[in-house]
Amino acid sequence: MAVSTRPPGVRTALQWSALASGAVFLLAGILGFVPGATSNLGSLAVAGPASKALLLGVFQVSVLHNAVHLLFGVAGVVMARSHRQARNFLIYGGVIYLVLWLYGLLIGDETPANFIPENYADNLLHLVLGLAMITLAIVLSPRTTATGRRGH
Repeated sequence: MAVSTRPPGVRTALQWSALASGAVFLLAGILGFVPGATSNLGSLAVAGPASKALLLGVFQVSVLHNAVHLLFGVAGVVMARSHRQARNFLIYGGVIYLVLWLYGLLIGDETPANFIPENYADNLLHLVLGLAMITLAIVLSPRTTATGRRGH
């Protein structure tokens, strides 16, 4: 079993990254409901391509899309409490965003399958987020070495 040499309450860079990512997702989820931060807020739909609301005038959002951001945000903040959970949040969250990127590429912007909804800007952002989250998890995780048995 590995023993931590870190004083209690001190966060690793990986934990700070997960916390910052969670905070950004929370902010995006909240801003998705704020007039001014989201244009065409009157056309905000629960889900689907009919929602013409645009976060920052660029990213297509819906109530479902905003809720996903809020859930990811809460997960990031909660999972930042431990190094292992922070790493899992960044890796698995990154994988989920890469899957969303692929999904966005395979469906059309105006098809019923675009239930989240996402547009080209969302797709590009999902690619960047997925790659960034996984990269942070890999780069900021300490290298683990196998501990051999005594005498070896």
